[in-house]
Amino acid sequence: MEAKEDKTNKKVQGLTYKGRLLTRKGDMLYYGNPEDEYIITMKVLDSKMVKDIKVSSRISIELQLNRPGLKGKEKVVKKAEREGLYRALEIGTIWLEDALSS
Repeated sequence: MEAKEDKTNKKVQGLTYKGRLLTRKGDMLYYGNPEDEYIITMKVLDSKMVKDIKVSSRISIELQLNRPGLKGKEKVVKKAEREGLYRALEIGTIWLEDALSS
């Protein structure tokens, strides 16, 4: 894990992927910086055992507006499902970079 400075110059502890924070809570994964306008949420829908390791097999991905006043479906900009965490992270990264650059 590395410490990274956010826009307020505070150190943020945690795992990063391609320069953005990646956090997991149960079957939910959150990708993106909390202060940005958009964030990616991923939910593990299915997983399978490979030897003794639980591996995520089907992931739901959502690009969401990161605004406190919005609820549930109002936040969702794009939604998809992918097989495997790597594919989910890749599409999420593309969506997030595109949304933040516009």
